[in-house]
Amino acid sequence: MKKKLHVRLAVMIVAMATGILIISTATILISTHYHITMYMNQADGAMHDMPRLNTHLEQAIMQSVLWTFLGSIVLAACMGYFVAKRVSAPLVEMKAVAEKMTGGQLDSRTAVGGDDELAELGQSINELAEQLQRLEKIRVTMTEDIAHELRTPLATLKSHMRALEDGIWEPTPERIHSCYEEIVRLADLINELEELNELDSPVFGLTRTKVPLDTVMEKVKAFMSAAFLEKRIRFTVDAPRNVYLDADPDRLTQILVNLLGNALTYTPPDGEVALKGRRAGDKVLITVKDTGPGIRENDLPYIFERFYRGDKSRNRRSGGSGLGLAIVSKLVQAHGGRISAANEGGAVFLITLSAAQPPPAAIKTQILRVSDSGHE
Repeated sequence: MKKKLHVRLAVMIVAMATGILIISTATILISTHYHITMYMNQADGAMHDMPRLNTHLEQAIMQSVLWTFLGSIVLAACMGYFVAKRVSAPLVEMKAVAEKMTGGQLDSRTAVGGDDELAELGQSINELAEQLQRLEKIRVTMTEDIAHELRTPLATLKSHMRALEDGIWEPTPERIHSCYEEIVRLADLINELEELNELDSPVFGLTRTKVPLDTVMEKVKAFMSAAFLEKRIRFTVDAPRNVYLDADPDRLTQILVNLLGNALTYTPPDGEVALKGRRAGDKVLITVKDTGPGIRENDLPYIFERFYRGDKSRNRRSGGSGLGLAIVSKLVQAHGGRISAANEGGAVFLITLSAAQPPPAAIKTQILRVSDSGHE
């Protein structure tokens, strides 16, 4: 059981006050006993001088009380200083660590000891420092990646424009179209960055409804079939009926389109891409499998990171921006699901989402279908 800080402080204050009272009381009792004993010994032999002895006894007792009072104040000050230093030491250390973090030393950490609120505060500061350090690393990496992604198309556009301006090139439709393609890639990169920023925003939310999986998969099939046909890739869809998801239909469509677009990029002509869904208990499993070269084992843990491309030699024309899978991962996580990748004769992406109960209208329709088929 964790010790509460206020309980700890209360115990320390009560203990300090009790100690001072015990010491003060013991001092007064001892001094009073000493003076009374001395008074009685002197009174036996000086009965004629009792008023003077009484005055001396009274003065002695008053001096004892006064010195005890002053000693108690000094003792209270020392004990208070010790307790205050003991309590404030972790806070002072945390303040120093926070100042170092403000100055850019994000590797600073505070020592954590105990099991009270101060220890929790120190742990929170350390976790904050780790998050800031991780975010700073991400920021630096992203800045470098964005600069790298922008440099190639901009350099291409610059050289093409200079060649056209100097008259080295004739402004043929092919060369103008090449410049247009680079502009389109830049626009796509900016759109993807804006989308990732939106997904990271705390106000981002999904418009969830009970979505029939087969409807979404058939919609994706109609949208992507022409691209697969153009590249001579066999595209199959196995869509289960009466399987529902509590999901955003537009975002779910975007997830599948991005994964299928990735499979289309890396699957050679005459290959095959399969989209399959099924229910497993309270989960819905969606797989996208292709017959491409697969993913290198060393790259599997990193393929959902921003700007990551396994083959560093690929440019944006052949390998994409490296943001598509990052967007997919964010959207799956927003749905409370998981996504993973593996190799099985090609790349296989597995999405695991929570299943939902069909809406009442769908259950009624299903019952009517069963009844009609029974009468036939």
